[in-house]
Amino acid sequence: MRFLFYLINGISLGSVYAIIALGYSMVYGIAKMLNFAHGDVIMVGGYAAFTSAVTLGLHPVLSIGVAIVVCTVLGVIIESVAYRPLLEASSSLAVLITAIGVSYFLQNLVLLIFGSNSKSFQSLIRIPGLSLAGGTLVISGEMIVTIVACIVIMLALTCFINRTKMGQAMLAVSEDKGAAQLMGINVNGTIALTFAIGSGLAAIAGVLLCSSYPSLTPYTGAMPGIKAFVAAVFGGIGSIPGAFLGGILLGIIEIFAKGYISTQLSDAIVFGVLIIVLLVRPTGLLGKKIQEKV
Repeated sequence: MRFLFYLINGISLGSVYAIIALGYSMVYGIAKMLNFAHGDVIMVGGYAAFTSAVTLGLHPVLSIGVAIVVCTVLGVIIESVAYRPLLEASSSLAVLITAIGVSYFLQNLVLLIFGSNSKSFQSLIRIPGLSLAGGTLVISGEMIVTIVACIVIMLALTCFINRTKMGQAMLAVSEDKGAAQLMGINVNGTIALTFAIGSGLAAIAGVLLCSSYPSLTPYTGAMPGIKAFVAAVFGGIGSIPGAFLGGILLGIIEIFAKGYISTQLSDAIVFGVLIIVLLVRPTGLLGKKIQEKV
């Protein structure tokens, strides 16, 4: 029973990582940028939901909606102000440094507004949990909603990419920006939409994360953001199914490491597994090897 509890808990945590990793994968797959400020967008989503629910007294569903809108707008602003001028940059180092700068800017901005004290985040999920095996196995409502939300988001995103005009435009931009532009596709608009979707997903992940682990600080999104990036690389960055698979596996590995080995060594084990996987399969579990023409 203990094994089953750890497994479900790992899938729940991995679902949060998967939702965040989807944002990383979309932005990298289409814009070829590593948005390391993505983790801090999660934190902003948590604070937006917290402020809406506690300060303004809005209904939980409305609070989640406010968080999604705030993060979506924030994602578009970040893309247009910080990243768009660097699309033609000859070095990816400029994008990386800018992403780190945006990350620290968001952390310090929230620090100035809300202070450094940890906020007690009340869960916005009102669904009752399940009690199985005579009460020896309890699955919380947060776990159920997180797992279901991850599956629904992954399927919806896959359908959007493969079956809509904007999704096809994203695929075209990811293949060749120049050719896509010649075909009449608005490249900048497509990249902005990608950031908007990824940031909206970050808001959902922030609410789910803070509902399951009810503590909110300006640094809440830092480590989950890094682990979600690891999950994206683990599954094959740029691949939506890869982000999903990488997130789930990473969550399971982390929870089992905490439960059976050591809570202090769990992060080291997670990153160690990533190193081993990349040594065997450098493109990740579902990543495709890209052949460059010389």
